[in-house]
Amino acid sequence: MKIHEYQARELFAARGIPLPPGGVAASPAEAADLAAGLKGPVMVKAQVLAGGRGKAGGVKAAAGPREAEAAAREILALRIAGFPVEKVLVSKACVVEAETYLGVTVDRGRRRLVCIASAAGGVEIETLAAEAPDKIRTLALEPGRTPPAPEGFRDLLAPLFPPGRLNEACRVLSRLVGLVLDNDCSLAEINPYALTSEGLLALDAKIVFDDSALDRHPGIAEMRNPEEYSPREIEARAAGLSFVALDGDIGCIVNGAGLAMTTMDLIRRAGGRPANFLDVGGSSNPQKVLNAFRLLTAGEGVKAILINIFGGITRCDDIARGILLSRERINALPPLVIRLIGTNAEQARAILAEAGCTCAEDLDAAVDAAVAAAAAAKDRV
Repeated sequence: MKIHEYQARELFAARGIPLPPGGVAASPAEAADLAAGLKGPVMVKAQVLAGGRGKAGGVKAAAGPREAEAAAREILALRIAGFPVEKVLVSKACVVEAETYLGVTVDRGRRRLVCIASAAGGVEIETLAAEAPDKIRTLALEPGRTPPAPEGFRDLLAPLFPPGRLNEACRVLSRLVGLVLDNDCSLAEINPYALTSEGLLALDAKIVFDDSALDRHPGIAEMRNPEEYSPREIEARAAGLSFVALDGDIGCIVNGAGLAMTTMDLIRRAGGRPANFLDVGGSSNPQKVLNAFRLLTAGEGVKAILINIFGGITRCDDIARGILLSRERINALPPLVIRLIGTNAEQARAILAEAGCTCAEDLDAAVDAAVAAAAAAKDRV
């Protein structure tokens, strides 16, 4: 789960990470009021869950309230990476002497949190890793729920900060690690962490949370921003379905995340393109299946639907009844390819056979049939 910069700033401030003063505005007039309170030059920054704001015109300097109002008006009219800009951050502008990058993320290969630091602040870390990996310094942390003492970061940061600022930088990185550990973040970064005339300040703030841990952090879950998710993803969550829209034309209804991923891989191997990831979960009923079909048919471009169920807790006869209910309730369903194996599979096949539907038992054959059905549907258009 991603949050806006202004939200990340709140969490940084609560940890004692120094930031330039500022606030969030939803209108040009509010931006002008904030700029007036800051008394001097300010930065006006679009609040969207996407990178590249500066290149898109979403970050502007303003000398005072009037300029801040004009800048906010321009920025609030933008769409950046498809997202409408609904708020701007207005923060005090700083005279920057040097910029560094500080970040903490999860290295899944090493099964460790890793601290990342670089003298090339202000540059996207992905770009830096690809173009100049020698400029990136890292420190893998031992597993645990307590961040190392600030002294533990001295070797990592000593080449990047003046001696008089090193202790301060170490304290900030220790606090950043604590934020990650306490909130189950997958990423927290300051870019740039800048040496200014007013000291070391976090001039930007970015945090990404592990969605699977949000139940442990209700306060963090409340920071969720609807624009991060498509309307169908929001609808799926409300219906108890795991759903991610993709750009293919073969809809998938599967039980279990691993089987869903395998199904998508097999579709790709057979020359097709999956239109989605959709896991109906370990326990299904006909209404849940109907909700899944509605999600798939609400999007454009689905030419065939592959239903691949390996029944354990999930009962295949429930899935079969859900398929028939969907045929009754949804007009003009695309061709269906059905594979039901496991609990009550024989009953399910009998239910479907009575309605004129056939089931495949071999998964590769079912995938090939779905790919062929999608191709035939495209040929008819």
